[in-house]
Parts: sequence; C-alpha cells; structure tokens
Amino acid sequence: MSHSAHDHGHAGHSHAPASFGRAFAVGTALNLAFVAIEATFGILGNSTALLADAGHNLSDVLGLVMAWGAFELAKRPPSARYTYGLRSSSILAALFNAMFLLAAVGAIGWEAILRIGAPPAVEGDTVMAVATVGIFINGITAWMFMAGRKGDINVRGAFLHMVADALVSAGVVVAGGIILLTNWLWIDPVVSLVICAVILASTWGLLKDSVRMSISAVPPNVDPTAVRTFLTQLPGVARLHDLHIWPISTTETALTCHLLMPGGHPGDAFLLDTSHDLEHRFGIGHTTLQIEIDEATACTLAPDELV
Repeated sequence: MSHSAHDHGHAGHSHAPASFGRAFAVGTALNLAFVAIEATFGILGNSTALLADAGHNLSDVLGLVMAWGAFELAKRPPSARYTYGLRSSSILAALFNAMFLLAAVGAIGWEAILRIGAPPAVEGDTVMAVATVGIFINGITAWMFMAGRKGDINVRGAFLHMVADALVSAGVVVAGGIILLTNWLWIDPVVSLVICAVILASTWGLLKDSVRMSISAVPPNVDPTAVRTFLTQLPGVARLHDLHIWPISTTETALTCHLLMPGGHPGDAFLLDTSHDLEHRFGIGHTTLQIEIDEATACTLAPDELV
C-alpha cells in the first residue's frame, strides 16, 4: 500500500467576525448595568420580583461571559499539546449556554406554577418601567448577535439568552398592564409559562446541535452523503474509506479520508483543487487526504465500521 500525500486546506478556515468581540463586551456591560438598575429599584421599591429578576439577569451575564471567553479562546494558536488550539471551547460554551437556558426555563416555570394558586400582588408601575428598560437593553444586545446566530452556535447561544430575557421583560410589561386594568393576578404566572414554552422551543435546537458537535458528529450544515458522492466521483478515484467529518469549533470543520487511486498519485494540484472544492461546496476548511495506489494491499482501516 502506498501512502502518497497528505493535503491540508487552510485557506478555507472560517472564523467568526472580530466585531463579535465588541458585541460581547458591549452586551456584557449593558446587562451588568441593567442588573444594577433592577437591584436598586428593587430595594427602593421593596419589590422582591425585581430583586429576583436582577439575580436571574446576573446569571445570564455569566452565560454571556462564558460565550465571550470561548470566542476569545478560539483565537489562540495551536500548541504541542492542543494541536487544534482551543477552538473546541466554543462548542463547550454553546452546550453550557443551552443547558443554562433550560435550567432557567425550569426555574421560571416552577416559580410560575407555584404562583398560579396564590398569585402575589404585583407592584405595577415600577416593575413595568424597569421591565421596559430590560426589553430595550436585551433587544439591543440580541440584535448585535443576530447576524452570526446561523453560522456559529456559540453566538446563537448568546443571542437566545438575550432574546429570552427580552421576552421575559416583555411578559412582565404585558402582565403588569393587564393586572393594573383588571386586577387579574393570575395573568402574571400564566404569561411566564407561555414565555417558558417559547424559550424551550427555541433552545431545543441549540441543545441538540451543541451536544452533537461536542461528540464530533458531522456539523448540521454539512451533508455527509453529498461529500462522499463528491469524493467518489473525482477523476481516478476507485474507492474511498475512512471518511471522517467533524467540527474543530463552532465555525470550522475538518475532514480526513483515504482515496484509492490505482492509476497513481494524481499530483499536488489534485489535492489543492479537491480541498478548495470541499471548502467552497461544503464549508470544510481543513482537509487531509491520503492517497492509496495498490488495490491488492488491503488498508487496515478500509471497512467503514473501523476507526
């Protein structure tokens, strides 16, 4: 068996825009300021609801900082120990944020269920005014992450955190207004449960994608069948095996594969062109191809079930 060449396509590596670093910084600062405002008015207005929401928003700041830290860690260069650098930290941050959001939904939902039977009095005007500020701050922060939410699940996690907080604040305003007009105290926990359902629906996809990426599944934006078909149809390729596609980070994908080419080594141009096509067609920016020439010599990794 002849092992002829390895090729790494580096030109196609995809990194999140540097502007997201500023978005994380601005978003963290805005939300910390809002926590301080909520806590202050909660103390002055003797509102346990505002104090509780300030604590909730402080925990969300932790999620934002986690995503920001992973974003910065992903920029670190490879080392002898961490040969891909710390790019996979962005996957762990996305998984953490998904679990964090689900835990927050559980806490809000449980509190709402407890309040349905005996809803407490709501301090309408103050709570509504502060919640309106929350809609604005969380809405602005979410908007800063909107552009990157589809291409990076770490950014999507931060985006969903901010959208969830904006929805909670909007629910407080709506519930507060209805209560002031009707004195229906049960509206507050019911609106909270509706918001929980919305957040849960939007977070479930983030959780599935982050879990799959954390165990090196093929990223959701890559069709492995299409990649296999593309490689088998390349000129000179008789068979392929040991095909692996996995995420290096939330924005980068790697591929390794053995190509059986009985006609001989195709040359560096073939390797470069194939890497270029994989990057542009499938978003795979880090490709390693191993060429095998002797069809009579079995490769130990030839069966697809072997790794």
